[in-house]
Amino acid sequence: MSIKEKLIQKLRDKSAKMAVLGLGYVGLPLSVVFGEAGFNVVGVDPDARKVKALQKGESYIPDVSAEKVAALTKSGRLSATTDFSILREMDAVSICVPTPLRQTGDPDMSFIISAIEELSKYVHKGMVVVLESTTYPGTTRELLLPKLGAEHGLTVGEDWFLAFSPERVDPGREDFTTKNTPKVLGGISEACGEVASAWYEGAIQTIHRVSSAEAAEMAKLLENTFRMINIGMVNELAVMCEYLGVDVWEVIDAAASKPFGFMKFTPGPGLGGHCIPIDPLYLSWKMRSFNYNARFIDLASEVNTNMPRYVVGRVLEAMNNLGKTLKGSRILVLGAAYKPDIDDVRESPALDVIGLLRKKGADVRYHDPYIPHIHHEYDGWQMDSEDDLTQSVKDADAVVIVTNHKVYDYKAIIDAAKFIFDTRNATGKLGKFANVERL
Repeated sequence: MSIKEKLIQKLRDKSAKMAVLGLGYVGLPLSVVFGEAGFNVVGVDPDARKVKALQKGESYIPDVSAEKVAALTKSGRLSATTDFSILREMDAVSICVPTPLRQTGDPDMSFIISAIEELSKYVHKGMVVVLESTTYPGTTRELLLPKLGAEHGLTVGEDWFLAFSPERVDPGREDFTTKNTPKVLGGISEACGEVASAWYEGAIQTIHRVSSAEAAEMAKLLENTFRMINIGMVNELAVMCEYLGVDVWEVIDAAASKPFGFMKFTPGPGLGGHCIPIDPLYLSWKMRSFNYNARFIDLASEVNTNMPRYVVGRVLEAMNNLGKTLKGSRILVLGAAYKPDIDDVRESPALDVIGLLRKKGADVRYHDPYIPHIHHEYDGWQMDSEDDLTQSVKDADAVVIVTNHKVYDYKAIIDAAKFIFDTRNATGKLGKFANVERL
């Protein structure tokens, strides 16, 4: 029996030992899904706080219940450690580390490189490795393959196996989860794809095989570039509608009544999250090495990046119309998360809106029931969420709705506020009010 056949057998009967590198928004849900499917999963992360929480049976990710974590740790199906040497015992390893952008807009590959360097110490024959971190096309073949294979004299597709399968996590969703969201998977070779599929089919309902790791990497970028460009289009539409004196939300709803040939996207104060603002720029960056300018991506990025500045400009104009200056006024920002009903501030436009308002001299406060404290990594400012929402709304000269959390009583907020600038149409269904202006 070949190395491939032995490994596939272990993966299918779930006797294979598996590890997940990175226990964040992607790694922890993946670990739980595999653990519930009957695998013994070891989570490896340098963050001791995460490891200690899991060892206690606690969850720090809202989409993963503490009950599930506690049950899996008690049964021994899920464990966690900061010790990467455990990898020498593993048959299967999934890499789920962050891939942010640097301030310069270039990909920050440091987390992937660090994971590769650690794994390289313990890679061995009979191991399958799957990269899930979103990145530019070619990463799996150009970075992982030589470091994990050639440097150790291992032949990929025979001695060990390598594939890419992009994460599709959407925090806050309950209808589509890690388990039932179809998984795109592409191997470095046909044998690699076969082994990786045998592994993932043991826990994920649907596997969509593609011909290569590059195709899988590109598929992920297409998904999010599609959304980023369409959001950029409706954001520019919102600006145009303001010039024309037309209600952009009415226009979008009217267009969405067409039962074919139209997909509804809505404008907002900017892009946020771990994927849409970042992933397309990985592709744009990669294409520069071919002297190719990804014009759609660059244009949409420019529009979306300027939306927080546009929002602040609209607030400043509205304050002037009310006979007030933005400088010295108290502004309450409602919502800091990048999307409703979650506690995730990664790339949230709220951070830019707050920062720009502060630079204009406004006395900025914020309220978010899911995020008690904000520390801005680059600009160094930090603040706590307001405790008394009603009083904070009353005290504010203007309220800026950045994140439309469902828990907010928008009618009560309208009644208490002097002025509201609504970037999400959170108040739209309630009617039109003299103290509310919408994006």
